[in-house]
Amino acid sequence: MTVSKTSLIDNRYTVADFRARAAERARPIQHGDFGDHHLNPDAKELFLSGKMRDAAVLIPVVDRPDMPTVLLTQRTMKLRTHSGQIAFPGGRIDPEDHDAETAAMRECEEETGIGPEHVEIVGRLPEYMAGSGFRIAPILSVLEPGFTLKPNPHEVDAVFEVPLAFLMDEANHAQGSRIVGGHMRHYFEMPYEDWHIWGVTAGIIRVMYERLYT
Repeated sequence: MTVSKTSLIDNRYTVADFRARAAERARPIQHGDFGDHHLNPDAKELFLSGKMRDAAVLIPVVDRPDMPTVLLTQRTMKLRTHSGQIAFPGGRIDPEDHDAETAAMRECEEETGIGPEHVEIVGRLPEYMAGSGFRIAPILSVLEPGFTLKPNPHEVDAVFEVPLAFLMDEANHAQGSRIVGGHMRHYFEMPYEDWHIWGVTAGIIRVMYERLYT
């Protein structure tokens, strides 16, 4: 897709700068404490008491020359978890996956058609504990333009891009709340144009901001 030039352009948010920040600051913490429970401290034991399932997501920063973007998907309503939500390409880590990076790239290709030949891994954020029971490894990457999108209709309704500068601007990080399972739950949200980015995806974006851009 083509992203129009706007006032969001900022020389700090280049792909070269992103690579440098990832190399310097994105060292994963094996037993970190990042997740949905940060905004819901009363639910921490509930979120972390069950057996967490290992998953990985790819955070793809697209090397657009004027305005680097972050590639996101909208999940179909058919999926059992996080149906209809905005998400990074990703999913469960399978036994045959060599590591979280392998899983994230495999899932990206399965969901969007973007193969590993277009993906440059540049770092990994600390694991993110999701209230839905997943321990997620967020893999930072750079996507070189020239890929062809082939969204999997069984998993993905749409693939779109959001300027990196927009997502890494704290002014665009709002907080929302809703009743889930009879309890009030709080979350980050980052509406962009017609897309409502919230929940786990927004939480991971917030961690990325806090680790790389503060």
